[in-house]
Amino acid sequence: MLQFLDVATEAALTGGAILQSYAGQVEAQEKGRPGDLVTAADKAAEVAIVEVIRRHFPDHGILAEESGQVGAAQSEFLWAIDPLDGTTNYAHQYPFYAVSIGLLMDGIPQVGVVFAPFLQELFRAAKGMGATLNRQPIQVSRTAELQQSLLVTGFAYDRHETADNNYAEFCTLTHLTQGVRRGGSAALDLCYVACGRLDGYWERGLSQWDIAAGVVIVEEAGGWVTAYDQSPFVIESGRILATNARIHAALSQTLLQVKPLPANYLLS
Repeated sequence: MLQFLDVATEAALTGGAILQSYAGQVEAQEKGRPGDLVTAADKAAEVAIVEVIRRHFPDHGILAEESGQVGAAQSEFLWAIDPLDGTTNYAHQYPFYAVSIGLLMDGIPQVGVVFAPFLQELFRAAKGMGATLNRQPIQVSRTAELQQSLLVTGFAYDRHETADNNYAEFCTLTHLTQGVRRGGSAALDLCYVACGRLDGYWERGLSQWDIAAGVVIVEEAGGWVTAYDQSPFVIESGRILATNARIHAALSQTLLQVKPLPANYLLS
């Protein structure tokens, strides 16, 4: 497990260095949906990250955001890679973005590394080994009441096209808590829950590469990760609820009680 963690770290640091070498010098292009961006930095970082992993583990499968499935499709090991989580932030030189590298074993996230190169913050975790920020142990917060919590969420790229867009949940929880933030990087949102800066996170419309690493980091820091209804988390679902454990039930119950906005709201 330590070898997997070290390779993930090498790959994340390599990708982060490439992102910083391009920072402020690239233009983003849309991949098909409004707000779904890609830059030359994403692509260059992904190539380098994949090369690191394949050099160490040529028989492992890889699922990367820009190039899709690479390598052995039937391997019990699958690396889920987002070379630049927070591309919109990066394109606008807003410093909340990261490289996210997770390793799934038989479909379950087991190793995670998230590196925010501008902030110089390296989050690492592996099952049974705890979670760290810049090599120092981290733990989730001790906030026990939803009304005392600070939360974070995000909005999927298809929010322009569907009523299941998270707007109603955002508004409801803004009124019930000390605040809800929208960071723009699912990987870092999860890491901020893990290190106690935030108390809970929920979102829909996510891909495996967005959250595979962060899930491990939250759990190893003492947090809980489930579906919205507290049933076991299924990474393929694209929906996640992650908290410090203490507010988990209350946040889950609130999410399930929120009434959706009218079907034509903001869709015309």
